[in-house]
Amino acid sequence: MHIAIAGGTGYVGTQLTKALLKRGDDVSILTRSPEKYQNKQNLTYVGWLKSEHDPAKELDEVDAVINLAGDSLFGYWTDEKKKKIVKSRYKATNAIVSLINKMETKPDVLVNVSAVGYFGNSEMDVFTEEEQVPGDDFLANVAKAWEEEAKKANALGVRTVLARLGVVLGKEGALPLMAMPFKLFIGGKIGSGKQWISWIHIEDVVGMILFAIDNDGVDGPLHVTAPEPMQNDQFSQILATVLDRPNWLPVPSIAIKLLLGEMSTLVIDGQHVLPEKAEKNGYHFAYPKLASALKNIYKK
Repeated sequence: MHIAIAGGTGYVGTQLTKALLKRGDDVSILTRSPEKYQNKQNLTYVGWLKSEHDPAKELDEVDAVINLAGDSLFGYWTDEKKKKIVKSRYKATNAIVSLINKMETKPDVLVNVSAVGYFGNSEMDVFTEEEQVPGDDFLANVAKAWEEEAKKANALGVRTVLARLGVVLGKEGALPLMAMPFKLFIGGKIGSGKQWISWIHIEDVVGMILFAIDNDGVDGPLHVTAPEPMQNDQFSQILATVLDRPNWLPVPSIAIKLLLGEMSTLVIDGQHVLPEKAEKNGYHFAYPKLASALKNIYKK
């Protein structure tokens, strides 16, 4: 297969690219600066999002497109930062749909990666793919607009998967930040500890995206989360045990809010999300349990 990836130079993108190349696929990475990268066997860097680039000429025979593009959520959420978060996702997804529209031969599938933040925050509700009502906070509104733009590919006859990622656990990303207090012997639950963390091992992120590409029956929302989400206090205890560190110093929500501002919602809030569609369609999780996922990441 020939797969095009937008946002392919980030953590998820690089892991996904390795998996695709390992199984023998051809990969084209969409990037603003293709001159910075060296093409390799079965791996090509294609320019886009600049007037001098015309990726449709190079990508006319593509089986699948994966959109991972978007500015990082990490960083103090000033008004300017929030605009950048929104604009980067809208612009990239709009460009993907426009690119598909220009292709004489359309790809079979678009996998557009968004986030479980689509649902807003709740300690009580449980969200599966059957739940269609989004939340009304900043992240929920971003995810909703992001997905609405991606859905336009449906009108072009392209199967469109809305892959909503949970908290990705791996060597990079959120986990090193979550683990740092424990490594410094000052770890503990955050706030009430009752907020849900719908997590997913990086290997299963890659596995579920490949699963979405390969299975025609997977369409619309797809929750890319492990089947056993954890509340923060449980998560903290398991992380402390795996790291062989104490779990004893709770961090008040007010301290996180003062430190991080509005971005603190990523830490002190959450949602209980289940991967019902993946399980019903036969996806086999490499790491369904948090302890085994963390032990794999921190293995000696």
